[in-house]
Amino acid sequence: MLRASLLLLGCLMSLQVAAIEPARLVSGAREQVGVTLAYDPAYRRIAYPGGDVPVATGVCTDVVIRALRLQGLDLQKAVHEDMAANFAAYPKHWGLSRPDRNIDHRRVPNLMTWLRRQGMALKIGRQAADYRAGDIVTWDLGRGQTHIGIVSDRLSAAGEPLILHNIGAGTREEAILFRFPVIGHYRF
Repeated sequence: MLRASLLLLGCLMSLQVAAIEPARLVSGAREQVGVTLAYDPAYRRIAYPGGDVPVATGVCTDVVIRALRLQGLDLQKAVHEDMAANFAAYPKHWGLSRPDRNIDHRRVPNLMTWLRRQGMALKIGRQAADYRAGDIVTWDLGRGQTHIGIVSDRLSAAGEPLILHNIGAGTREEAILFRFPVIGHYRF
């Protein structure tokens, strides 16, 4: 019975994930520009489901979380439920012995794992044309730091897709796609 319930939940989650519209994902991220003005990685207890840190602040994952939430996909809930059912499939960088619904969805390696487990991982492209508006990209910033952002529908003067992200000074839209090594590429 539990297995059948989990299978049904997985099917419903897949339907919700499939309904994500790339243009709305981009506009949802863009709405954060000028609103989320700071970067604050502090651990906070937040409501569940639907919890968020103050909108004026956040980290790179919060850009993605907030943009997806506008379309009805709560990554806090989705990641927590998948981690609770499949904890061994997720990274253990933080020394936890069980999921933490306050922070797990705000960690790039966990989002990479969740996106891959949903079947959204793509081959990492080396050309600007490999990336579409609404794609999710992750980078290795070095020294164990990772980053995540959303591909924009706007291009730089050089023809490179801009990225909507928060790398330290609030949500921005800028040309950073190939500034750091790309380690993940995902599409809804």
